[in-house]
Amino acid sequence: MGPKGFLPILHCVASLSPIHTTTALRHSLCKPAVKQCCASLCTLQQRRGVSVEAATSHHVSDLTDREKKLLNKLYDGLIGGQRAALAESITLVETQHPRKKELAQVLLQRVLAIRQEQERRNGGKPVAFRVGLSGPPGAGKSSFIEVVGKMLTGRGHKVSVLAVDPSSCTTGGSLMGDKTRMTELSRDMNAYIRPSPTSGTLGGVTRTTNEAIVLCEGAGYDIVLVETVGVGQSEFAVADMVDMFVLLIPPAGGDELQGIKRGIIEMADLVVVTKSDGDLVVPARRIQAEYTSALKLLRKKSNIWKPKVVRLSSQTGQGVPELWDTMLQFRDVMLSSGELQARRQAQQKVWLWNLIQENSVRHFQEHPAVRSALPELERRVTCGDISPGLAADLLLKAFTTQ
Repeated sequence: MGPKGFLPILHCVASLSPIHTTTALRHSLCKPAVKQCCASLCTLQQRRGVSVEAATSHHVSDLTDREKKLLNKLYDGLIGGQRAALAESITLVETQHPRKKELAQVLLQRVLAIRQEQERRNGGKPVAFRVGLSGPPGAGKSSFIEVVGKMLTGRGHKVSVLAVDPSSCTTGGSLMGDKTRMTELSRDMNAYIRPSPTSGTLGGVTRTTNEAIVLCEGAGYDIVLVETVGVGQSEFAVADMVDMFVLLIPPAGGDELQGIKRGIIEMADLVVVTKSDGDLVVPARRIQAEYTSALKLLRKKSNIWKPKVVRLSSQTGQGVPELWDTMLQFRDVMLSSGELQARRQAQQKVWLWNLIQENSVRHFQEHPAVRSALPELERRVTCGDISPGLAADLLLKAFTTQ
């Protein structure tokens, strides 16, 4: 099947079933009854004679000449490693315009086809290494990325950085401007930095972040760094899209083990104590010892990899080569055992359900029967006349029966 033979599968599903979701519905969507409903939908599709291939041909042929020219230009530029084409492609997947979202999915399917071919030639192993980075404000994430990124490009790697910034309430743009704080790396032709605004999403980790990773890999970047905002729920999201999750900790932040949620420490494959230079060397060693002891008591994320705690200084560069050696050791161990490939497959399933959940609530809220009944039911819930559970049941009944 050629590149034009691919269709965004989620678009087909959305066109057949008006469902929209949120993260709050994750558990309910994974119940057997809901999965049975999805199976029924597939059976209904077969009875109607609707196939993915037929829908694919229809939607690709529905493209105008201008749209085909745009997609071909972006695809050729992306595969050719042009940073301008990569930037325009990521902008396309970040858009909220319905038609452009369809074009973005067509482009993504073409890129996925190339990536699958590359992995097949690589013996079924991933050709890129995805690393998630997080830590509390002031941990030195931008400085860490700059010094590590420069070292990697100096060794012949191509590095892409997806720096997720908080959004401005006024303009919707990025507030922190991480790219301006990575002056050396931003001028490196073997590096690409993409600051992405959160656009109101918790932690800023959305479907576009996951799709931007795919585009970066398609453009030939073999190291993808994803930086998240702060320490919170977003870390659990980014852990579902990277091969290795690294937690950065400053050496002088008070009671570290109390200040960082235990669940986030359990998600970390590697803990890095930053700013280990000058007067902070002694506190950094103390924090390293505390985390080393704490990790022994926590549940292991992997059966074959024990999380390590290392120290480094972005200012002096001390510990940076040793850090990369540890990261390579992690990748080699996970690849040889097959656990990294299994982790990626599990992540794809998680993001499938995330996308279903992301769309269900919007379709639910836009349903005419729901929009008609919602104001009155909200008023009665606020007044205490009925319980929220009863109101939800009534709305769901209206959604499913009309």
